[in-house]
Amino acid sequence: MSSFKQPALSVVDGAGGDVATEPPSFSAGDLAHALGLGTNLLVGRFRVDLSSGSWWWSDEIYTMHGWKRHEVEPGLEALSSRKHPDDRSRVVRAATEALRLGRPFACSHRIVDRKGRTRSVVVIGQGSRGGSGHSPELIGYVVDATPVQKEALARRSSAVVTRAFVSQAVIEQAKGVIMAVRGVSEETAERLLLEAAGRADIPLRLAADQVMTRLRVDREPAGVTQAVLARVLDGVEPVGRPRGHDPLLTRRPRKAAR
Repeated sequence: MSSFKQPALSVVDGAGGDVATEPPSFSAGDLAHALGLGTNLLVGRFRVDLSSGSWWWSDEIYTMHGWKRHEVEPGLEALSSRKHPDDRSRVVRAATEALRLGRPFACSHRIVDRKGRTRSVVVIGQGSRGGSGHSPELIGYVVDATPVQKEALARRSSAVVTRAFVSQAVIEQAKGVIMAVRGVSEETAERLLLEAAGRADIPLRLAADQVMTRLRVDREPAGVTQAVLARVLDGVEPVGRPRGHDPLLTRRPRKAAR
């Protein structure tokens, strides 16, 4: 495996001699592990000569927008034509200040590629005011962050589905116990559970969770009897709110009139 090695540094000691120090080396694998974690993203480069107004893009920026290199001339008109309609009026003050002062900036917006697909991109750049004999320019990168957003959405969706399955599983367990102990149909078992939830004014899942939790504690040696089940269903109770969120409990008492 190839390795990268930092150049040796010369340190001047008090006697005026140079002492060469051998810096630690690191492998390409170490570097990839430290910098290349996560999702691989498409990154393009751009450069703008602010004096002449000429643009240059790398192939990746063409790809993000759905263009081929010969199909469009890099510039503001091309970029504006692909910006998402809802984001066209957004002006990022940080970018304006970066161009004026030569500071780095980063901002994000959406584009609509040639196939009509919405993509989220992050623009990173830095304005250079230019020195002697050099024109001011803006240089930077465009990162297609769409895969990251899709992964985040997929994780949230998966979490919602998981919670739904867990919630439904508890309800089905409680209904199954009622059906087995009372010898009733699924519709009747669900109605009994709904009635218990209604009396306590809580969601069906919380009522089912209370029923299953108390059955594990209150069950008799012979198992869950009808008496135990009736006691548990009647014992379903409201779920108390934290004291700090109760306006009646956190309200300060009025001072007595003198």
